[in-house]
Amino acid sequence: MNVARSPAELERVPRAVAIGTFDGVHVGHRAVLGAALAAGRRPTVVTFDPHPRTVLGRGVELLATLERRLELLADAGIEETLVVEFTRELASLAPEQFAREYLVSIGAEVVAAGVGFRFGRDRGGDLELLRSLGLDVRQVPLVEGVSSTRIRQLVHASDVTAAARLLGRPVEVEGTVVDGDHRGAGLGFPTANLDVPAHLLVPGFGIYAGAVGDRRAAISIGVNPHYGGTERRVEAFLLDWSGDLYGRRLVVEVWRHLRDERAFADEAELVEQIARDVEETRAAVRPS
Repeated sequence: MNVARSPAELERVPRAVAIGTFDGVHVGHRAVLGAALAAGRRPTVVTFDPHPRTVLGRGVELLATLERRLELLADAGIEETLVVEFTRELASLAPEQFAREYLVSIGAEVVAAGVGFRFGRDRGGDLELLRSLGLDVRQVPLVEGVSSTRIRQLVHASDVTAAARLLGRPVEVEGTVVDGDHRGAGLGFPTANLDVPAHLLVPGFGIYAGAVGDRRAAISIGVNPHYGGTERRVEAFLLDWSGDLYGRRLVVEVWRHLRDERAFADEAELVEQIARDVEETRAAVRPS
């Protein structure tokens, strides 16, 4: 998928544009993408980074990094994406100016968006305004029960299985592998310790079954209470794998909550429990 950072980087050709932030590219977002894909023009996305709520001072935990969002859009069949830098200056543009600079200028003929999509100064632009500019607007109904807010609630509550149904894929945690305490290796279960971006949503503390690529992974999210930890750690033990992962970006799928984290009587009891976690991970079913 071609990714542009300004309208000038895209040729002006007939396009069907899906517009929105698309954080997490969940089931509702995919309905909007589907409307653009079905329109018979070059399927294109116009999206925003950073998240508008962050710039406007309301804050948000993201369901995915921009890099992952772009990968998911490409997987959905989008051919080109325009990533618009969201600033207060952008938010202050007159809606008509925004539409001409970021939609009309790249050849948009069809625009797909969710119900209630607003843009421009004081959120004054809507789908009717786009119609008045001659664009063929495809208004996509909301998918009942699906929202980024609801997904965040479920992930915080460790209900990653229910969250996966709204995402249309497993919950993910992404980060770069960094050096850790090496305790896992000493116990026979070496883990990849993830440095997760501060703005990214992470499931509630606990032990989970999941995967990294085609390797299943037992995942620990929490403070390692057995060792008196206080700092949150995200660690993944990749089953049947050995090698050096330091410095690599990992996207960890989180399939199922196995248990809460806790302290044990001794390390032998801890090792026995980890072994049971690994066996449960082998038997876990990937949600979809």
